[in-house]
Amino acid sequence: MIGPTTITSIVILAFVFITIARGVRIIPQGEEWIVQRLGKYHVTLLPGLRFIIPYFDSVSYKVTTKDIILDMQEQEAITRDNAVILVNTIAFIKVTDPVKAVYGVEDFSEAIRNMIMTTLRSIVGEMELDQALSSRDMIKARLKAGVADEALDWGLTVKSVEIQDIKPTASMQRAMELQASAERERKAMVTRAEGDKQSMILTAEARLESAKRDAAAQIMLAEASSQAITKVTAAFGENELPMLYLLGEKYIASMGRMAESPNAKIVLLPADLQNTLRGLFQKIQKS
Repeated sequence: MIGPTTITSIVILAFVFITIARGVRIIPQGEEWIVQRLGKYHVTLLPGLRFIIPYFDSVSYKVTTKDIILDMQEQEAITRDNAVILVNTIAFIKVTDPVKAVYGVEDFSEAIRNMIMTTLRSIVGEMELDQALSSRDMIKARLKAGVADEALDWGLTVKSVEIQDIKPTASMQRAMELQASAERERKAMVTRAEGDKQSMILTAEARLESAKRDAAAQIMLAEASSQAITKVTAAFGENELPMLYLLGEKYIASMGRMAESPNAKIVLLPADLQNTLRGLFQKIQKS
């Protein structure tokens, strides 16, 4: 049978054991513990073997000092030209002052998350759609700078903010595809119209050049004919018989070609061919 003394000894030993257990703390690497004494901040326990006063001191917060990854949910943002885009971001933060982190804000992770989302909407709202989709690095830099100062007041350091994805909504994407298709069609029509214009210009220039060449050829032919007639007239002089012979030969050859035409049925020659040729020769001489 256990006597009262034994029971008292057991109780005292149990109390001592519990007291020692409550006063000894082993803090793992990568964490810092916040100790409160009678409800007020007392000390920050660094990694290693540490001691506190049991029943007066209590570990209120266990803060990790490793990098914290905050993955923000995909959110909508409206650009300056009223286009809706979807942005997915991720932030890497680190607690540099555990006291500010636990006493400066209720939940520093949620606070940073909301601040990044709000700042992101503000930045995108100042951009056009095309600029927002193509300026990922600029958005990231402005986003980090926008939340860094406030994070310092909470004992946090924003190491990096990354834009995982930025894209238009499904409806906006369909509208962009229709716009791009219309733009391609417009460019094709402009190209075709420009081609038709150049073709018409080249055709007109070709006709003009052809007309100029035809006119020049006719002038040269007329000059050649005039010179030929002048030389023939000078060669024959007053003797008109050779001239009449040549003209008659040309005249008969022309009549022969007319007779050979499928449309010609009857060819009439003048009765006095010699007088006709003589009259033609006299006209040539006068001209």
